[in-house]
Amino acid sequence: MFDEAQLARAVAFRHDLHRHPELKFEEHRTAAKVAERLSELGYKVTQGIAGTGVMAELIGEEPGPVIAFRADMDALPIHEGNDVGHRSVSDGRMHACGHDGHTAALILAAEEIARHRRELGGHLKLFFQPAEEGGNGAEKMVQAGVLDAPRVEAIFGYHNRPGFEEGLLFVKPGSAMGGNDTYRVTIVGQSGHAAMPHLAIDPIYVGSCVVQQLQGLVGRHKSPLKAGVITVAAFHAGDAANVIPASAELLVNIRSDSDESRDALVGHLEALVAGICQAHGAKYEIEALHHVPPLVNDAGWAQEVLKAASELGVGKRIEQIDYMPTMGAEDFAFYLKEVPGCFFFVGNGVEGAYLHNERYDFNDAILPVAAGTFVALAKRLLSQR
Repeated sequence: MFDEAQLARAVAFRHDLHRHPELKFEEHRTAAKVAERLSELGYKVTQGIAGTGVMAELIGEEPGPVIAFRADMDALPIHEGNDVGHRSVSDGRMHACGHDGHTAALILAAEEIARHRRELGGHLKLFFQPAEEGGNGAEKMVQAGVLDAPRVEAIFGYHNRPGFEEGLLFVKPGSAMGGNDTYRVTIVGQSGHAAMPHLAIDPIYVGSCVVQQLQGLVGRHKSPLKAGVITVAAFHAGDAANVIPASAELLVNIRSDSDESRDALVGHLEALVAGICQAHGAKYEIEALHHVPPLVNDAGWAQEVLKAASELGVGKRIEQIDYMPTMGAEDFAFYLKEVPGCFFFVGNGVEGAYLHNERYDFNDAILPVAAGTFVALAKRLLSQR
């Protein structure tokens, strides 16, 4: 599908992005490079969406469906440990999740799709999104109206997956990635002397009870046929050996595979904290810090990905899986809350570091599989019949 010159340009583009990583909402250079290339290819380009986001549009000569493809552009605040020619030149920043590869793959697909534009109808939108890493850039792109005028009917995106065979294209219908909810729980007690605990309200003891009882939500409120996990990631209280402190602070992270699981876990958090605090005379505050909904693929559009990829032969192995490949969160879920679609995966190779690791690097060999899947979807869904 792609000739050697196209692949060489894509690899060079990816390496350039990798050398110059930019954190969430700071993707100015990346966005400029993306916009410049898409303009050269003849797309209608809009910049500055949700801060640093880019949208490119290709409008067919005949009416047809409106579909969208998405790539994320931001890097992570990690010092790169790789010794490669395209190593990050920005100290403390690197593309440790492969967003450089996601962006390069969609640029490669855009080039090939543009070559066949006269064969296509309908309306194609390409989203190059900022701030997937903790900034909910997808939510802000949605709020900026990228799905409207005209309304997108289906949206597609992908993520590379270390630990899976290089170039393996796989799809999980239904729940495919976890939702992520993070809360700060503050237990307010009454300080006192360690020798006279009956005259105090010990927030450390109360907080410990909360930590223990939280696991009961997973074991007794969530269906055992569903996935979900609660982690208390931090517990801070006190600084003196003979003093019961006045307060304790917990950071609680809740992962869920569906709205049903989220309701079972998040929905009971405050009731559990309130009950324990009331029993011991403590007060509490709960602050929601971050929310990404569970990523749930539409079963019908998942089949379309498999059919399109198989028809065009984009890879040697194309599979549907029946298990969630990760409970990690992905803000592509915000798009899927608004319109149906599918988020697929491409194996990055069984060797090498995992995501968010200083030794991680996107595998350039999977660019044609990822880009080819986007091209296959465009041809299948937008071809004039």
